[in-house]
Amino acid sequence: MRTLENPMPHDAVVIGGSYAGLSAALQLVRARRRVLVVDDGRPRNRFAARAHGVLSNDGRPGAEIAAAARAQVAAYPTAAFRTAEAVDVERTDDGFSIAFADGTRTTGRRLILAHGVEDVLPEIPGVRERWGRTALHCPWCHGYEVGGGPIGVLGRGDHAVQYALVVAEWGQAVLFIDPARVSDTEARQLAKRGVTIEPTPVERLEGEAPTLTGARLTDSRFVPLKAVFVGAQVRLSNGFAERLGCEMTDTPMGRIIKVDAQQQTSQPGVFAAGDLARSAGNITLATTDGMTAAHAAFRSLLEEETA
Repeated sequence: MRTLENPMPHDAVVIGGSYAGLSAALQLVRARRRVLVVDDGRPRNRFAARAHGVLSNDGRPGAEIAAAARAQVAAYPTAAFRTAEAVDVERTDDGFSIAFADGTRTTGRRLILAHGVEDVLPEIPGVRERWGRTALHCPWCHGYEVGGGPIGVLGRGDHAVQYALVVAEWGQAVLFIDPARVSDTEARQLAKRGVTIEPTPVERLEGEAPTLTGARLTDSRFVPLKAVFVGAQVRLSNGFAERLGCEMTDTPMGRIIKVDAQQQTSQPGVFAAGDLARSAGNITLATTDGMTAAHAAFRSLLEEETA
């Protein structure tokens, strides 16, 4: 067993206690490292009734998956949890200091950012109250459950056409887009996939939420729809990474933290995992990233201790 004495209360502080954060914590506590997981209880997928495409957990509520993972991490004696909002982080001589909304602070030798992102939804009436149920973002996560039929696609930016081409696998896709933004090649691709281009903007979604019956257009026409996939932009849940000087990168979905293959940010001792460091939101990918970040953090601790 490791006997190295260290005045820091934690070898690592993980900010974010969902899939990426818990996966990182599990690896480190199994190495008998002292880990604090900080979580504010607002996971990105809290709006969805169930998680899909997760091996051995397909169709299980996301909250149940996370609760089971938390219980498994908590069984290790070097694991600690704090349900709180972290409001500031700063580098110290020995590691990092994390401030909480109640005025208290804690410290850790390494920092793993896993607090995720927030979805920035279009300002179309009816989207927000259906989010995660019939207004969706991930066809791989929810497309099968739609069960076919007419599906709307509200894309943003240059990736709208590619998004519609994918969504068409799960139904009769209707892409709401200005035709001037669609090239001739893209129009042919959409036609081959059976995607209809609707140039008139959506005024609002209709139906008794969270049920969706269709979209009312700005010219008063009604387009029947079973669901709508929204290419929502994302923003980081807080500004810790930029405050610490971590390099960022722009993606079609929004600005995220730039990491290397080991989930190391541009700042020594700071690692990032999950949706905030990957342009695709997925439980399996998040847990893999968390494990990778933890192994890299462990190696950095080991290098420091043996220098």
